[in-house]
Amino acid sequence: MSHRTLHPDGWPRPRGYANGVSAQGRQVFVAGQIGWNERGELAGAEFVTQARQALRNIVAILAADGARPEHLVRLTWYVVNRQAYLDSANALGEAYREVIGPHYPAMSAVEVSALMEPGAVVEIEATAVVPVDEK
Repeated sequence: MSHRTLHPDGWPRPRGYANGVSAQGRQVFVAGQIGWNERGELAGAEFVTQARQALRNIVAILAADGARPEHLVRLTWYVVNRQAYLDSANALGEAYREVIGPHYPAMSAVEVSALMEPGAVVEIEATAVVPVDEK
């Protein structure tokens, strides 16, 4: 396995993310993705709807280079409403597992005052590492 989850002894287990990931291989960097489709239209106004589409966009970009969701080592979430993020935890977890599966890379979430695209409520950046023996 080219990825290893890092969990210091004595720390509580994180829920829905890893504290750190060690990986070797080809790096894939995905620009921040918002919840719009291939026509540049927002999937909807709700947080979970946009997050699901942003995650789908990440998976599509990874696939363009032969990478898969399990190759993700880092996600950074930018949200315009911290409370909306927290209030949607269960539905967001379901959407995440639907698109990414049971793989939890290192993650950060940051509240921002606005995103560049009007109406966007979440933007997600991703980094993946594809093992050298995979293409």
